[in-house]
Amino acid sequence: MYLLMEFESLTDIWNFIIGNIIIINIILSIIIVFFQRRDPKTVWTWLLVLYFIPVFGIFIYLILGQDYRKSKMFKVKEMEDALHYSVTKQERFFRERTKGMENLYIYNYVKLIRYNLNSGASMFTVYNKVDIFNNGRDKFKNLIADIKAAQKYIHIEYYIIKNDYLFDAIAKELVLKARQGVEVRILGDGMGVRFMPEYKWNQLKAEGIKVGIFFPAMLSWINPRINYRNHRKVTIIDNRVAFVGGMNIGDEYLGKGKIGYWRDTSVKIYGDVVSSFEKEFYFSLSIVKNEFLKDEKPSNEISLKYEEDDGIYMQLISSGPNYEFPVIRDNYIKLIQEARKSVFIQTPYFVPDDLLLDTLKSAVLSGIDVKIMIPNKADHPFIYWVNQYYVGELLRLGANIYRYENGFIHSKTILVDEEVISVGTCNFDYRSFYLNFEINLNIYNKDVANSFKIQYYKDIAISKKLTFADFKMRSIFTKVKESVFRLLSPIM
Repeated sequence: MYLLMEFESLTDIWNFIIGNIIIINIILSIIIVFFQRRDPKTVWTWLLVLYFIPVFGIFIYLILGQDYRKSKMFKVKEMEDALHYSVTKQERFFRERTKGMENLYIYNYVKLIRYNLNSGASMFTVYNKVDIFNNGRDKFKNLIADIKAAQKYIHIEYYIIKNDYLFDAIAKELVLKARQGVEVRILGDGMGVRFMPEYKWNQLKAEGIKVGIFFPAMLSWINPRINYRNHRKVTIIDNRVAFVGGMNIGDEYLGKGKIGYWRDTSVKIYGDVVSSFEKEFYFSLSIVKNEFLKDEKPSNEISLKYEEDDGIYMQLISSGPNYEFPVIRDNYIKLIQEARKSVFIQTPYFVPDDLLLDTLKSAVLSGIDVKIMIPNKADHPFIYWVNQYYVGELLRLGANIYRYENGFIHSKTILVDEEVISVGTCNFDYRSFYLNFEINLNIYNKDVANSFKIQYYKDIAISKKLTFADFKMRSIFTKVKESVFRLLSPIM
């Protein structure tokens, strides 16, 4: 009898929606147009979804279209930023002493540094070192070794954590460290860890490991904040070393997935910038715990001495719906605008917004060597066709486009003039720019940039270069798919 009543209730809801669909669409349209801070392209996309996908468009909007950027859940960042007195100190330094830096190559990027500093409180650090990993086996072997050496704490924050061999290997070492009295915290994203059995988390908690889930589903698969994902992949150990890059915790990053070899990039950092990673971790933890957490770890005082041989210059850049500006996207744009010779991009998802696309077009037409590398295979439906459309726009103007053919490329990097590299978790797409919580590292160092350049050309050697002649030969059906999926790109 109860099941029958439940069925009747759902039927009544369905009938109500069908009978009032015009009124519901009008109300939602008013909300989208007048009460949500969206760009016109996204507004029109949602309006098309509502009116061209009757009934189901309403449910799609209720699941994917909610705008929580003005919500109080992000106010903690504003509180945290109020503590960053050092930002003002650095800004004053760059404003007053720029003239003394003309002989340093970093002088060319002072405007970029100041933008990231002012828009995202991204501290410029000097005393740093870096190791680069271009595959998961090397990265996770090194990570496990550093976990074993931990003395005080281990903070792990990943978008995807899978219940597989790699996670078990890492969890084994985490348990041993927890038994030794080392503080161990794990933050996973509610969507990225949805297949992890609850008993696995309980086993870790029983060992004293603190586990937090970022925006978990409220009821099974129902998650009204599904768009706002913590897409970061970071590990911090003892305020001594940090790892960041495109690699999640899953066997596919060891080359054991369906796609085969998984080409990705991660970096290991020592030095002043690690404190910036720690601050960002506590921001994520604050959202999970729904309370403001004062940074429990002492931060290094950032030096204001700038000499060529002091170390590797770095700036940690975070972005997300808690920021007024799309900081990492703007960082990409300003990097491209500053380019004098070359722009090398690797990304699994190339879905730029209009401004970023126009900036790339301008670079190509200005004679800049623009190279873009995308996968030959896609790990998500429709992405291949969206990628195809946007790279076609640049291919027509003379950009060099490559499809990586040795498995799947998941690396998220942009290299400019063989001088500056931005590497991290942010894809070249709407979701990463405007919805996800992301984190990237700008490295201002010619030697490090040269290492990325060498690897880029190694990847070119196992990639297929696209030509505009080939692009023009694609079928009508392919063109239709590109056009359709392009229209949906702002909400994909």
